[in-house]
Amino acid sequence: MPTTLSADELIASVPKHLLIGGRWVAGATRRTLAVDDPATGTVLCEIADADVEDGRQALDAAFEAQDGWADTPARERSDILRRAYEIILSRTEDLALLMTLEMGKPLAEARGEVAYAAEFFRWFSEEAVRVDGGFSRTPDGRNRILVMRQPVGPCLLITPWNFPLAMGTRKIGPAIAAGCTMVLKPAPQTPLSSLALARILQEAGLPDGVLQVITTSRPGDVVAPLLRSGQIRKLSFTGSTQVGRVLLAQCAEAVVRTSMELGGNAPFIVFPDADLDLAVEGAMTAKMRNMGEACTAANRLFVHRRIADEFGWRLAARMRSLRVGAGTADDTDVGPLIDEASRRKISALVNDAVSRGARVLTGGTAIEGPGYFYSPTVLTEVDLSSEMLKTEIFGPVAPIVAFDDEAEIVRTANATDWGLVGYVFTRDIDRALRLCERLDVGMVGLNTGLVSTPAAPFGGVKQSGLGREGGRVGIEEFLEYKYVAIPVRG
Repeated sequence: MPTTLSADELIASVPKHLLIGGRWVAGATRRTLAVDDPATGTVLCEIADADVEDGRQALDAAFEAQDGWADTPARERSDILRRAYEIILSRTEDLALLMTLEMGKPLAEARGEVAYAAEFFRWFSEEAVRVDGGFSRTPDGRNRILVMRQPVGPCLLITPWNFPLAMGTRKIGPAIAAGCTMVLKPAPQTPLSSLALARILQEAGLPDGVLQVITTSRPGDVVAPLLRSGQIRKLSFTGSTQVGRVLLAQCAEAVVRTSMELGGNAPFIVFPDADLDLAVEGAMTAKMRNMGEACTAANRLFVHRRIADEFGWRLAARMRSLRVGAGTADDTDVGPLIDEASRRKISALVNDAVSRGARVLTGGTAIEGPGYFYSPTVLTEVDLSSEMLKTEIFGPVAPIVAFDDEAEIVRTANATDWGLVGYVFTRDIDRALRLCERLDVGMVGLNTGLVSTPAAPFGGVKQSGLGREGGRVGIEEFLEYKYVAIPVRG
């Protein structure tokens, strides 16, 4: 379906204010923040910049609406999500273009994210009517046990800039299904997709006060009082481990329930018996989805020494063929990075690896502006002491490390603070099962470079986070158990 609006018309159509209690408001100070186009470095528009008072008002609105929303029949909540799902799909081209303008990803990827984002609403529309409890006897037969499932209460949802629409629906969907009200704080780099999503939910019939959206350039000042208020009962955060630690400390003061989807340092392990064509294709998917700006991105490519050279050259040929440019162009494969700071970080990581002996098979350079572009890069003979193997690269750089022994590479892959996802390519079923069990991660892609789906529980272990999003367990994060003891006499 072709876009119905030009870029300028699309930007003009998106709300620029804060959504509080069902009203779009300019905010207490009427300050604004700029939203940039990373492909050009120019300003797309100005939006409201919330302060502490706006955050307090948003929380008050969510708190006031909670009881009524919790009492809303599950079928009504389900129908709202289903209508929103259908509206999102009907506006795929407009939402994809909006996302590309504010974040930079190519239109083809943005269309894929719109479909992925919509699917969370469809999934949780079906889960909304399946919340159940239980009834049983105590072992001595004297009492009955009634177990209820109830919404946890007002939630604070904090989303990142790299998947601005899907990370919103992945959190909003289960909160609506469970009967929780929300305050959503999107990333300041990419707020327009969240604002457009909030408007869609209003059209779908979401009652006033169920969802508030506060955009701010001062998240630390605005968020901390909300978490310490005693009114927020749940935080769902996707972002860096560093910020996650700060938020966990703030949540501890009021014992706020948390879900944390944090950083990753994904190993991508290729054994000599693997289908090499499939492994290279999997590497392209796991590394280059979203220009490498994903927590699930293959960060450390461990390839058996017998095939490391061939794998490296094949991967380099594929990376070299990618077309870099503005995401709005139909022939673009790789868009810009989110900002100049990200490009400087990647340049520093590549330079560090090369200084330690890495060979550049392709790329290895920043592309001059306008915009924040970096060439798709493959490095081989990367030393294990290189900084890029110890941190999230978050860009289009694939470092290859050769290995010899299975046990050795499992130890190396697990030698990190993170544990979000790992990838394994082998045709040996015994080895596949061993690796899936022994890798210290929350998800494994076995002979595939794509693990994300609304139907599966997404999340990690160690410092990659707490809890799971999606799948049948996704709604559990927004529900509490209540136990009622019932004595039976006679």
